[in-house]
Amino acid sequence: MFKVASYVLGKKLSGRKRYPLVLMLEPLFRCNLACEGCGKIQFPAEILRRHLSVEEALHAAEECGAPMVSIAGGEPLLHPDIHKIVEGLIAQGRHVYLCTNALLLARKIDLFKPCSQLAFSIHLDGLEPEHDHAVSRPGAHKIVTENIRLAVSKGFRVTTNTTLFNSADPRRVRQFFDEVMALGVSDMMVAPGYAYPKAPSQEVFLSRERTILLFKKILSRAKPHWKFNLSANFLAFLLGKRDYDCTPWGTPTYNIFGWQTPCYLLDNGYVKTYAELMEKTEWAKFGRKSGEPRCKNCMVHCGYEPSSVCDTFTLGGIFRHLSASRHNFDDNGEDPDVPMPEIVQTGAN
Repeated sequence: MFKVASYVLGKKLSGRKRYPLVLMLEPLFRCNLACEGCGKIQFPAEILRRHLSVEEALHAAEECGAPMVSIAGGEPLLHPDIHKIVEGLIAQGRHVYLCTNALLLARKIDLFKPCSQLAFSIHLDGLEPEHDHAVSRPGAHKIVTENIRLAVSKGFRVTTNTTLFNSADPRRVRQFFDEVMALGVSDMMVAPGYAYPKAPSQEVFLSRERTILLFKKILSRAKPHWKFNLSANFLAFLLGKRDYDCTPWGTPTYNIFGWQTPCYLLDNGYVKTYAELMEKTEWAKFGRKSGEPRCKNCMVHCGYEPSSVCDTFTLGGIFRHLSASRHNFDDNGEDPDVPMPEIVQTGAN
């Protein structure tokens, strides 16, 4: 937190308006799951066989300069040199979130050493029935929770990454939060799923209005032991209490094709250098306020967490952050025990 605060304040004092906060590094697209809401693995076999070299991954981090790196994919633990990439990023002074479905973690964990700069960000989408359904793998939840306990017992920092969809039940999600914290994780990340056009199941995605209602119910009377790896202002945004626009440059994406424009979620093409990404992307054409239809319902943290962080480091934003933290979301006015309204299928999300 101190490093990020120093970094953001330094950028603000220098007058720089657009700067990266988290590098989204995708060393490969191959995965050992086929989740129903995923749009990242729908590539032909020859693409899925490719991966970034260690040198390419580390060069991208140097080129970008973001203080944090989120290693996603695909499943990063399938990369033959993933431990060398992590070691290299840590040697550069970066904080690393290794995003994994954790199915291979027990076999791979001894490749890594516990370090304050490293966290395993483990994909867990709910209680056992919900998670196993989301990842289309019976028994996955049991393996993941066992491997979370293993990583915690070995001294690793572990955070969970949860994606919520249309069928989410606020009461079950609240129960899930209790279960996750009991596993010994340090904190949780949670966000609504992005409506990837390539995802095999389109009816699972949330509209913006339903996202806000869902989070009002989930976070109403939030329990003190729930710890989130998200800013208070971003959580307030999910509740409809903040009106941020997307800052896609805050989380630039690098993968086997190069720098993805304009962001981790939209694929408008690729450029060779980070400088090209920043200089040639027409940023005003993206984000909800731009009118871009693909951005209409997006409330994902990779686009809006940087917005909330940038806001936090303003005079008004500090007070908004403190206010959101102090009230602990008690005034949401939505009873989590009242079921969500039925989904009306209109042919469009």
